[in-house]
Amino acid sequence: MPLTDAKIRNAKPSEKAAKLFDERGLYLEVSPAGGKWWRLKYRSGGKEKRLSLGVYPEVGLKEARERREEARAQLANGIDPSEHRKAQKAAQQIQAANSFEVIAREWFAKHEGTWSESHGVRIIRRLERDIFPWIGSRPITAVAAPELLATVRRIEDRGALETAHRALQNCGQIFRYAVATGRAERDPSADLRGALPPVRGRNFPAVTEPPQVAEILRMLDGYTGTPTVRAALRLAPLVFVRPGELRKAEWKDIDLEAAEWRYIVTKTDTPHIVPLSTQAVAILRELEPITGRWRYVFPSARGADRPMSDNAILAAMRRLGIPKEEMTGHGFRAMARTILDEVLGFRPDFIEHQLAHAVKDPNGRAYNRTAHLEARKMMMQGWADYLDQLKQGEESNVVPLKAQRTG
Repeated sequence: MPLTDAKIRNAKPSEKAAKLFDERGLYLEVSPAGGKWWRLKYRSGGKEKRLSLGVYPEVGLKEARERREEARAQLANGIDPSEHRKAQKAAQQIQAANSFEVIAREWFAKHEGTWSESHGVRIIRRLERDIFPWIGSRPITAVAAPELLATVRRIEDRGALETAHRALQNCGQIFRYAVATGRAERDPSADLRGALPPVRGRNFPAVTEPPQVAEILRMLDGYTGTPTVRAALRLAPLVFVRPGELRKAEWKDIDLEAAEWRYIVTKTDTPHIVPLSTQAVAILRELEPITGRWRYVFPSARGADRPMSDNAILAAMRRLGIPKEEMTGHGFRAMARTILDEVLGFRPDFIEHQLAHAVKDPNGRAYNRTAHLEARKMMMQGWADYLDQLKQGEESNVVPLKAQRTG
């Protein structure tokens, strides 16, 4: 006799599990603890099997019968419903393992060691804030170009166009990683080329007019904070390396006798040499008794086992009254590039090489790290001497070194 809702509600537990049968293999199993489970008894491949159809009362009698009919329809088509359920569960697990976020985090872990700490933090924050909430749980193979565009346009809509471009670039890197590891067939970000408006060119603020440069240098020399930050401020315009490279400088890479600083450029993973002027060497010799026993030339105030923070030099410049609209730590590079070329007349390729930019010879081959080293040493000393003359108000006595263009 078929089950009724009343019979199911009134079913009481006993010492042993009891079975209340409905029709066509469906029954309700009542445990001694009072739990009630829907089961389907069926035969497949000559064997008797059981299939769970849910728990009462979450699954009522009507829905249990509907699930029974679905299972029987599968049996009629030669499909074992139990094996079908296992296959579906396995497919869901595979999809979860191949979700965009899982693969993105795997890609991030693979590359994190090749980036600066601050760069890595920016990437993962961008993904967590702007990408994962929208497509992170999606199987990576299911994310198509329109969905990806809608995701990055949310970033554009809040006025962060440059961030939108960077997020799209990161997504493309993740998709290509998925392709390379056999979990995707193509990169849909390639279809979005030109879909976002271009970012207007933006340069780091920099002072390039000699009178203003002289004033900035005098302000830097007037800093009365910690010796470490004072040395970094005075050295920054002399070596004009990237701010992250300056603050992470290590004593093992600096040879004061040879007046050279040799290190690996983080951005390009290539060796680089910075010839040190006599002024730069003097600053470092003055600092050596203070920080020379530690790893970093400019250790953090919070612990010598890590370098000075990103904000230390910028904060010091702001305290000195140097507006952020006029000069940043990165601005010393633009300042040197402009004046070395337009005022002092040094060869552009010498300057570009000293900036650790990619420079090629006439045959298209990249210069090695020792290319034009003697000429660059002379350039760096000439640059330091010129800055001294500016600070002393002797700009009119500077003779452009135009001969260096052909040296």
